[in-house]
Amino acid sequence: MPAPAPSAPTTAQTPTAEELLGADLHEEVVRHFAAKPGAPDASYVTHQVRECLRYLYLVSRHPDRLGGLFLPVEQDIDEIWHYLILQTREYRELCEQRLPGGHFIHHRSVSYDAYQQAPGRETAAEEALRWLPLYTAAFGPYDEEALPHWTVVRFLHEELQLSLAEIASLADGSASA
Repeated sequence: MPAPAPSAPTTAQTPTAEELLGADLHEEVVRHFAAKPGAPDASYVTHQVRECLRYLYLVSRHPDRLGGLFLPVEQDIDEIWHYLILQTREYRELCEQRLPGGHFIHHRSVSYDAYQQAPGRETAAEEALRWLPLYTAAFGPYDEEALPHWTVVRFLHEELQLSLAEIASLADGSASA
């Protein structure tokens, strides 16, 4: 049985997106996505990149808990991941040398048939909520800049009207359970 995630944030030990990618690749990714027609400004894209790297960090650190789950982030984060994968040398180095798991993180698109056989509501909710305590343990509570990029967090905030503090307390409760 896996040990519960620590409830205290370990953000001092968690590298930033720029540290994980290196300054040059980080700037390249932000510049690429900010230059697209109709793109948000560079500040917003910087937060998208940050959340993509946080997603990869968690998948790397917790493959036993998070492997094989539906993507819990929005399409914009997946597109950044695709871009990183195309930088093959840098992506391999990121996965194997800079992320905590030290293993290559493969991207596998879900086939249409598999998507149609999505898990039931309870399973989907459990899988989505699995990310909350792991995220907050590594990075602290979700903030306004993270909110648009994590599907379940945005749903809890916008549809169920939970504040970010209430979402953090859900995560704390999950970590101690």
